[in-house]
Amino acid sequence: MFSAFRQVSRPATFAVRAARRPAVVGAFRATPFVRTLITKRYTEDHEAIVFDDSTMTGTVYITDYAQSSLGDVVFVELPVEGTNVLMGDQIGAVESVKAASDIYAPLSGKIEEVNHELSDQPGLLNKSPEDKGWLCKIKVKDVAEMENLLTEDAYKQHCEH
Repeated sequence: MFSAFRQVSRPATFAVRAARRPAVVGAFRATPFVRTLITKRYTEDHEAIVFDDSTMTGTVYITDYAQSSLGDVVFVELPVEGTNVLMGDQIGAVESVKAASDIYAPLSGKIEEVNHELSDQPGLLNKSPEDKGWLCKIKVKDVAEMENLLTEDAYKQHCEH
């Protein structure tokens, strides 16, 4: 009885396995996905960027360390969409009940998008600095500049000093 069951189930498993194989085009196999590398880097001024190599776009935000040091954020000055910036250029400012702080471009490129929600809800920088509190998206001009930014471990060490 079991051998009959094996005989019946074999064609079905073969069909499933065959369906999972990527199509062969010429000498190359077509893959069902594209590999994307997401890299997160930090500046010494407490900005961070999450870079997506498939779109060449980096999302800029202030770090959790920065928002906790600032206290309750009451105003955010955002960059202008379409502006070309160089690494280290001032692109905005954050004002809190404790202090004001400038925001600098972590990489060179063009400001593609700005988080306009921060104009009405600056407190998003405190509640969710890395998610809903992002500042802008930059179309990165020179990926090699990422080598000048801090890794997560290096940034943690920087904050401890």
